[in-house]
Amino acid sequence: MIYKHRTAFAMILVVLFGMTLFYISTDGFRAFTSESARSYELMQKNPAVPSVTLEDSQERTYSFDELAEDKYVLLTFMYTSCTTVCPQLAMNMAEVYDLIPGEYVGKEIVFLSISFDPTKDDPETLAKYRRAFGSDGQTWRMARIKDQEELERLLEKLGVVVIPNEYGEFQHNAAFYLVGKEGRLQEVMDFTNVEAAAGTVTAILEKGENRP
Repeated sequence: MIYKHRTAFAMILVVLFGMTLFYISTDGFRAFTSESARSYELMQKNPAVPSVTLEDSQERTYSFDELAEDKYVLLTFMYTSCTTVCPQLAMNMAEVYDLIPGEYVGKEIVFLSISFDPTKDDPETLAKYRRAFGSDGQTWRMARIKDQEELERLLEKLGVVVIPNEYGEFQHNAAFYLVGKEGRLQEVMDFTNVEAAAGTVTAILEKGENRP
């Protein structure tokens, strides 16, 4: 009987030790799924965002650095003919936009949705798409990157996986990416959790936090 108790106790210790080790190795279980692992790795790297050239829905051309000068940028990636995750991503972006205190929008933070289908998503198409989701085209802009090398470099830097298929569609991951005022990735957030994302961004804006 004593042996059984000792064995059970030993098994409990092994399980607890394993859970503790797993907790530490995943930074509190943050890296449990492949997507959260990718986000966690990105956060550790804290990459600088390359200053790609954007063309927006109003046919304006400028660099990412010009748009983001002394501002935070909440960034998403999409394509307008997407019928799966992209519409939900845009609707959730609109909700986050509405939840951020108005005094910060346009002054401390701008919102940007970048299409990774620049051939189809010309300014006219982007203009229709932004109006459908309530983007004002100024404090929340929708744009494309016409230079394919620049686009691929940005996607790679931010861990965005885009896989085209034979039907002109794309499989891709999605998230909210917050770029700090110094031009480096500051947060990667679950786009399905609108309130949490808005709360994280608002807290950063209120404190003026910026990772080095």
